[in-house]
Amino acid sequence: MSSLSVDNSNKSTMTIPSPLITRRTRTASMSERALQSPEMSGAIKSFCREKGHGFVTPATGGDDIFVHVSDVEGEYVPLPGDVVKYRLCPIPPKMEKYQAVHVHITNLTPEVHKKWEFC
Repeated sequence: MSSLSVDNSNKSTMTIPSPLITRRTRTASMSERALQSPEMSGAIKSFCREKGHGFVTPATGGDDIFVHVSDVEGEYVPLPGDVVKYRLCPIPPKMEKYQAVHVHITNLTPEVHKKWEFC
């Protein structure tokens, strides 16, 4: 699997999966597997609507997790620091890495959030 790297303020290098698996391209079995995974919590580390992706830092620690714009549910565009609940979905072909799916913002940061339709 090839990947792209993003340098985020020289703190760490985050990897964007390639090819990207979106809600539309996810198979039924992958979706079912994701729904059976436990719900986890974390905070948005970065998110760019224009690029269509971002990263979640798990509350339990560990590597940041990729999130695609199609997997963010709710009316607001996430901002860094927003607390979220999500499930993990394995990324093919090796199924060794995961991405966040069914992402819901549970606690908004104080900054003004934009709604999806006004972005």
